[in-house]
Amino acid sequence: MSALRLADERFSASAKPQWLDAILKGDCVSALERLPEKSVDIVFADPPYNLQLDGDLHRPDQSKVDAVDDDWDRFDSFASYDAFTRAWLLAVRRVLKPNGTIWVIGSYHNIFRVGALMQDLGFWILNDVVWRKTNPMPNFRGRRFQNAHETMIWASRDRNAKGYTFNYDAMKAANDDVQMRSDWLFPICTGSERLRDANGDKLHPTQKPEALLARVMLASSKPGDVILDPFFGSGTTGAVAKRLGRHFVGVEREQAYIDAATARIESVVPLAASELNIMTGKRAEPRVAFVSLVDSGLIAPGTTLYDSRRRWAAKVRADGTLASQGTAGSIHRLGAQVQGLDACNGWTFWHYERNGGLTAIDELRRIARLGMERAGA
Repeated sequence: MSALRLADERFSASAKPQWLDAILKGDCVSALERLPEKSVDIVFADPPYNLQLDGDLHRPDQSKVDAVDDDWDRFDSFASYDAFTRAWLLAVRRVLKPNGTIWVIGSYHNIFRVGALMQDLGFWILNDVVWRKTNPMPNFRGRRFQNAHETMIWASRDRNAKGYTFNYDAMKAANDDVQMRSDWLFPICTGSERLRDANGDKLHPTQKPEALLARVMLASSKPGDVILDPFFGSGTTGAVAKRLGRHFVGVEREQAYIDAATARIESVVPLAASELNIMTGKRAEPRVAFVSLVDSGLIAPGTTLYDSRRRWAAKVRADGTLASQGTAGSIHRLGAQVQGLDACNGWTFWHYERNGGLTAIDELRRIARLGMERAGA
C-alpha cells in the first residue's frame, strides 16, 4: 500500500492520522481546515513570488528563459497578493503548535510584504536567513545586479513562545565548531535532483535543493516532528522529511505535481535511527531545580554540602535553599556569597560526601535528568 494518501480520502481517528505523510489536494487555505488545531511542529512555506513578469524573458541569443510564468504566480495587484498571504498565514498559524516555528522563503518581489504581514499577525521573527546561490541565473537584460540570493524568514508562533526547537550544538559542530551563520551557501537545484517532465523541461520552476531543506529541518526540528508545506510543489519537503525521520503533510492543487511528488517520496529510503541522533549540549538538557533533588529524595534536608576543598560548608533546607553562617540563599547565590564573588555555578561548587570523598551535586542533577528521560520515554 502506498505511503502517501490524497486528501479526498475520508479522515478517521487512528493511531496514525490519515493526513500524516500525505498530500492534501486543493487550495492551501481550505485544505488546512481539515487538519486539527495545533497539530504540526514546523511549517516550511515556499509561496508564489508574485514576480510580476510582463511578457517572455529572453537571453542575448534570443532563446527564451524558462522562467516562472505559471498562472499560480499571477496576481492582479499587491492588495490581492497581500490578501492571499494573510489568508494562508492565518491558516498555518491555526495548525502550528504553540512551540512550533515557521520558515518562509521568497525573493525581493514578495518577502518584505510577507514579513510585514507575519508581524501584523503576531509571529515573532527569530532570524532572516540568506540563501546565497553558487550558480544563480544571470541578469540577461543587464540593467540590475544579478539576483544571487533568496531570503528565508524564521519565526516563532508569537513573541512569548517558549521551547521551540533550535539544535544549536548540532549546527555549531557541523560548522567546524563555529556558530552557524545566517548566510547559507548552496547551489540551485540542478542535475539528477531536478525533476523533468516528459519533454525534458523543468517539472517545477522553483524546485528547491534538498540540501537547503535538510539544513532547515536539522536546525529546527527533531525526528518524529511533523513538517507542513502548504505549497508542496515537487515534494522536496516530503522527500527530505522522510529521509530524516520526520513526518510531513503537504498541500498542492496541481495533479501533475502531486503525481511527481508521490513517486519521488516513495523512492526515498529513510536513514537509520542511529544516523538521526541530534548532538546536544547543556542548554538542550531539561532544566532541573535543586529543590527537585530534595523532593525526589536524592538529597535530604539537613545534609551538609562543602566546596571541593572543604573551606565552606552549608546545610540543605527543606525548601531547596542552603544556609551558612547565618545567611541563606540558592545554591548559586550562597556559593557566590561565601566566596565574595558576584556569581557562582552552585552545581559544580557544592559537593556532598560520598564513599569517604566529595562529589559535586551536579552528579545528582545528572541522575535526576536520567529519571526525567525514562519517565518521558
